[in-house]
Amino acid sequence: MNSGRPLAMVTGASSGIGFELARQFAQKGFDIALSGSSEKIFEAAEKLRSDGTETFALRADAGTYEGVEAFWRFVMHLKRPVDACALNVGIAVGGAFAETALEDDLRVIAVNVTGTVHMAKHVVRHMVANGNGRILIVSSVSATSPTPFETTYGPSKAFGFSFAESLREELRGTGVTVTALLPGATNTEFHANAGMADTPIGKAMKNDRELVAKQGFDALMNDIDHVVGGDEATKQVVIENRKLTETVKAARHAAIARIGR
Repeated sequence: MNSGRPLAMVTGASSGIGFELARQFAQKGFDIALSGSSEKIFEAAEKLRSDGTETFALRADAGTYEGVEAFWRFVMHLKRPVDACALNVGIAVGGAFAETALEDDLRVIAVNVTGTVHMAKHVVRHMVANGNGRILIVSSVSATSPTPFETTYGPSKAFGFSFAESLREELRGTGVTVTALLPGATNTEFHANAGMADTPIGKAMKNDRELVAKQGFDALMNDIDHVVGGDEATKQVVIENRKLTETVKAARHAAIARIGR
């Protein structure tokens, strides 16, 4: 059923920043297509329906070719143009690279890089053909620094940031805009899921996920190229990261991310 409202699609929307981004769209008059890797995605859809929006949920794994294709087919079966898209998938694995399992590191790349590029290819072609659309790619403050002890995460998010900025320029004049959101540490299950709950960064105070999502949504709707998600201290970290050497930043991150410290 077409309610007459614009349609947004959000990946990684079961909880955390993804769910709050979906809520932002719902509160601003969008219907939403949601994907997540667990059954929680259906609970998320029910919660959003209580906000008065029409939601369409599919459990799909963004780290697999089949999962990305399944969600895109699901969205296309709605027979509606996608007016906005938040590509929010992101995972990490904590620990020294010499000790982490190869399959875990490759999974980070599959979700954060391959899955994002795969879905973006569908979304960009769809929106360019329609001459309209807004794309939000969720990167991370970690894109601005080396990330020892979550060694594949930072590079994967640096890819996402550069990818977003590159696409933005390519799509200039097409009616399609691209915005990158760079959240700092946020009050989600991210660090616990990465096995980093007992690290200094895992135990530290976090940014509010509702605030981060609102900052990302507002930047998307106002056609801003990128925004740092979080409080003023988080924004200051990114400013400092532009000035510090890579070795200094690497040592700083190691101090807060090393498991067992």
